Amino acid sequence: MKNVINISIRLIETIDELHKVHALEAGIWGENDTVPISHMTASLKNGGLIVGAFDEDRLIGFQYSFPGFDGQNVYLYSHNLGIHSDYRKLGIGEQLKLEQKQAALKLGYSRIIWTYDPLETVNANLNLHKLRARVISYTENAYGDMTGGINGGIPTDRFTVEWMIQEQSSRTSSPDLHTIPLLIDTRCSHGFLIAEKSHWRKGDQLVGVPVPANFQELKQHDFNEAMIWREKTREIFEDYLENGWIVTDLVKHPGVQEGYVYILEKRGISHGN
Repeated sequence: MKNVINISIRLIETIDELHKVHALEAGIWGENDTVPISHMTASLKNGGLIVGAFDEDRLIGFQYSFPGFDGQNVYLYSHNLGIHSDYRKLGIGEQLKLEQKQAALKLGYSRIIWTYDPLETVNANLNLHKLRARVISYTENAYGDMTGGINGGIPTDRFTVEWMIQEQSSRTSSPDLHTIPLLIDTRCSHGFLIAEKSHWRKGDQLVGVPVPANFQELKQHDFNEAMIWREKTREIFEDYLENGWIVTDLVKHPGVQEGYVYILEKRGISHGN
């Protein structure tokens, strides 16, 4: 376990540091998926920002963002966040996002947007439960078919996350999970959560969608079961998000072993949080 006391978080501003970002990015995702240094340089001069995590002088994590525009409002688009494999599960991702928030506020942004795979629960826990962002849309196979790494062999479906950084979250506690209907029946097999029958409950104010805790391991163990999770969650999330619902949290559920549950609620309601 690395000593997190020595980790410092600060903005990346020099060309030498951008070369370190490029090298770390290549080590995490491969050279073909890196952002050119010239592009990062231009972004930094035009409303973008890069946050770095350092172990003394060694760059061990980064977060890169650039300006976006939806036709009406400018926002900050959070393109990627990477952490060296020796330093994961130390809370560095959360530190990078919190520094990103403070830097974005200083630049005048009120909203940060990014995407992630709905079946990657580590990312979901950070994005929704810790940062208290929310999911506003679902995109099927957002980046097309990919052949390598964690995306290999399965459609690259993505949630779009919205983080309103000038607002204080109204969530102070979790809802009573025993009263929330689950939209997918599940069972456990060999340490994995298996998806069975799906349900639609549009009359409720809150619903839950189970997902496996260890999707990448499940994909290696039983690719067909992993694809069933992709297909069933896609069908539910697309339908609900297109019809006035948002995804507000990811929680452990007492009735779901080897998995987590997404909380979906109708827009404009409050469940006492």
